[in-house]
Amino acid sequence: MSVTYDLHTEADRPENSVGRTTATARPHLKFRADIEGMRAIAVTLVVLSHAGLSGLAGGYVGVDVFFVISGFLITTLLLGELQRSGTISLAKFYARRATRLLPASTLVLLVTLAGAWLWLPATRFKSISLDALYATFYGINWRLASEGVQYLNADAAPSPLQHFWSLAVEEQFYLVWPLLLLIFALTFRSRYRKPVLIALGLAVLASLYVSVQVTESSAPYAYFGAHTRAWELGIGALVAIGTTRLAGLPQPLAAVLTWAGLAAVVTSALLYDDATPFPGTAAALPVLGAAAIIAGGCAAPRGGVAVLLGRWPFQQIGKYSYSWYLWHWPVLMIVPFALDTEPTVGLNLSLAAIALLLAIGSYHLVENPGRNQPWVKRSAVRGIAVGLALSLAVAVVARVGGNHPPQLAKGAPAVVTAEVVAAATDPEAELRRIIATSAGLGELPSNITPPVERGHKDLPEYYGTDCHLDYTEVVPPGPCAFGDPAGAQTVYLLGDSHAAHWYPAMQTIAAKHGWRLVVRTKSACQAPTVRTFANTLKRAYTECEQWRAAMLAEIKRAKPTMVVVSSNGNNNGGLLNAAGQFADRGPEAQRDGLWVAGWKATFRALTAKGTRLVLIEDTPWPGKDTPECLATNSRHASRCARPAEDAFAFPARQELVSRTARDLGVTVIPTRQWFCADVCPQVVGNIMVWRDNSHITTKYAQMLAPLLEARLPIGGN
Repeated sequence: MSVTYDLHTEADRPENSVGRTTATARPHLKFRADIEGMRAIAVTLVVLSHAGLSGLAGGYVGVDVFFVISGFLITTLLLGELQRSGTISLAKFYARRATRLLPASTLVLLVTLAGAWLWLPATRFKSISLDALYATFYGINWRLASEGVQYLNADAAPSPLQHFWSLAVEEQFYLVWPLLLLIFALTFRSRYRKPVLIALGLAVLASLYVSVQVTESSAPYAYFGAHTRAWELGIGALVAIGTTRLAGLPQPLAAVLTWAGLAAVVTSALLYDDATPFPGTAAALPVLGAAAIIAGGCAAPRGGVAVLLGRWPFQQIGKYSYSWYLWHWPVLMIVPFALDTEPTVGLNLSLAAIALLLAIGSYHLVENPGRNQPWVKRSAVRGIAVGLALSLAVAVVARVGGNHPPQLAKGAPAVVTAEVVAAATDPEAELRRIIATSAGLGELPSNITPPVERGHKDLPEYYGTDCHLDYTEVVPPGPCAFGDPAGAQTVYLLGDSHAAHWYPAMQTIAAKHGWRLVVRTKSACQAPTVRTFANTLKRAYTECEQWRAAMLAEIKRAKPTMVVVSSNGNNNGGLLNAAGQFADRGPEAQRDGLWVAGWKATFRALTAKGTRLVLIEDTPWPGKDTPECLATNSRHASRCARPAEDAFAFPARQELVSRTARDLGVTVIPTRQWFCADVCPQVVGNIMVWRDNSHITTKYAQMLAPLLEARLPIGGN
């Protein structure tokens, strides 16, 4: 969310009034205290939501309020310029945007980069430096949308620059809207208003339709996309076009309209949460609420919300809202790392207050001086040049910093785990010994593999084949056969990403035995035949049901020698019944029963004469993102180890599933002994065990290949 403050910071100053005929004179607009107060409501909702305040999970609707405000203010200013001069100076428009927005945002970007370099895990800095580049040139919303639809990024820590997405959406709107208005004015001359109204109305309807459709199919693209948010700014623009008529509303009606609008905004913030499909139709409540406040306020009713929003606290917070918004998110994301403490609601509220103090300081020391510099204001070219210079400064710092991330402390080399285990007469016993000795690790070993800095990129080569399907994909690109593609015996590896992380081991085994290894995996699509809710998509995971049914049928037809199944043992978004309602909100036993029944259905679907079934139990969960934890604790790696009793998702359920599988004749391979002693260290010998918060690294999976091979029912054993 970014805010354009023209109504307050430009248009209401005396030197900008109509009575002054200077080269920099702009259309005069009457200052509206209700809109300033709306800013206060909007930014407070966003900040308190991000602070984790109970009951305000839907505070993100404050961004939608700002979109409506911005659409209204920008359109009002542009229409005023058209009315006065018959044209729009695009150069002056973009110069005002640059000098208004960039001084404060540049300061926040540079400070955030410095804070991230000093205190955030070194593994994240390169990505954050890229975020800064995208934020500088107003494309971060598309970067976040693209990253958000990738399952492997689903649990990644949010960027301290993530909040710049809404500024990008607004700037993309500003890139198009003034030009369109100018084209309509040049085409239709003085009769441009009606064509503009029709075109804008159609654009709003089209964007709203796209928003609803994309929200149902790809929630990240819907949330961050300019195409799905344009209608919100368009609603504000429609109100601006109708300002004259709205000013004639009966006073009682206008007052009721403003209060109803405020109620709609607050209600949406209280009712919505992270599970609400958004924006889509849900965004209509805060958007139309904000529009109602502005529309009713055009009549300046005595009993309207201005009696509340016009009070001093709302006016002050509204004045600082842009800067507060810029500062609050990086402060919330970085300071807990600097303090080496876990964030709590109490701490976050304190940090939000500190961010407000920073906002007040930067408003008076940077934002206002930058915008009101006489030398810059005299020329649109100078304003644009200053904007470009500020943007390039951030780009250079981000690029240089990205190429020189913080270095990690490392100690003496550790034993080469793969070699020691492979040479041992009892590999499992040797691995258990190394695990036990690794529990007290201090400095990271100098020969750690994969390198912590590249841990997140340590994907099996299988991912480069496009055979692992993401959320919305349902059809594999081909046979996806590995090992010996012409092998006489076919073995399937089936499941979600927790099956895919066994690919390096299974590929090694398949190549050794001459098997044709067919891999069928899909992100977050667990093997049991259940219907689940996808948190990322914010709806029923119908693609999983479709894919799983097709894969079970394919395997049944193929009659392979062996099917190896593995799956994430967590709940994901929860179980759904046939009506699409959550079916696992009862006692633990009921939830476990649903999962066990789903596993039974899958095993029975796979059962065939001559096919041996194998279940690899889910691997332990490290509890933290391993590369980030190790980067933060490179001198005390043992801090990242997790007690074994806490490391397995729903252990009682896993035992029920394993017992059921054995009863059905399935070979069950436990995994605890390969990862944990009393604790589960995140580095075993010289190998980093996990590449994120749940997936094992390629190196660790390859090291486990002989141990897994010994447990597989090869040759009927």
